[in-house]
Amino acid sequence: MAEFGISMFPTDYAIQPIELARAAEERGFESMFFPEHTHIPASRKTPFPGGTELPKEYWHTHDPFVALGAAAAVTKKLKLGTGVCLVVERDPITLAKEVASLDMISGGRVIFGIGAGWNVEEMENHGAVFKRRWKIVREKILAMRQIWTREAAEFHGEFVNFDPIWSFPKPVQAGGPPIILGSQSPRTFDRVAEYCDGWMPIYSPRYDLAASLKALAEAGMKAGRRKLPVSMFGVGPKEERIKTLLDLGLERLIFGLPPAPRDTVLPMLDKYAELKAKAR
Repeated sequence: MAEFGISMFPTDYAIQPIELARAAEERGFESMFFPEHTHIPASRKTPFPGGTELPKEYWHTHDPFVALGAAAAVTKKLKLGTGVCLVVERDPITLAKEVASLDMISGGRVIFGIGAGWNVEEMENHGAVFKRRWKIVREKILAMRQIWTREAAEFHGEFVNFDPIWSFPKPVQAGGPPIILGSQSPRTFDRVAEYCDGWMPIYSPRYDLAASLKALAEAGMKAGRRKLPVSMFGVGPKEERIKTLLDLGLERLIFGLPPAPRDTVLPMLDKYAELKAKAR
């Protein structure tokens, strides 16, 4: 049976993570996802992929691990996801410790959604080269897996390089939290099959999801991976769409919430809870 989650930009002007987490768990949602942007360059040279002016939540959002840590402290079952963490902008040793710490504090409830990002200047401010972002992400994820699974971890690559290190805590989840790639670029399926545990696209009526699921399965088979679960972002409130996605065998459907005060968000959460109950 598919699970249902929610996602929101946890901004300084929206319902805060603690109240949202409690409300989501009370209504029976399986998971909650927070995205990441450390900042947005004021130059605004890189256009927003959405085709509009960049919404202000992109530079008003909390750090996802701080927000999810607060959520972990007031919930018992709710899974805590990044949707997505911009791995390319982070130090892999520090990030491995943050994820492992959250997984331990929450009792093994982390879902590690990752991406490479789209804002060229934002990446460059962190010292990352946009054209090489996917190679950087790959090495950082492979290095993090070493840190999570080995007492003395080491990694030697083009972008990540360290001799044996000790880094604890280790994640509660064996091998580390599931890593889900949030991307719809041409090589996504090969990347998922090589170093991730699942795929997390954003819903679009123009996107041929059935064909993509077939391509993902084929990439998985080539890599010797039998099951690569799929979580869908931006599902929306249409019952027919929900049914179609469930019929395709998706593991998780994620409803998006606006970064708004509680008076706006909680009624929407109630509506999504009703849709969730009907779908089951």
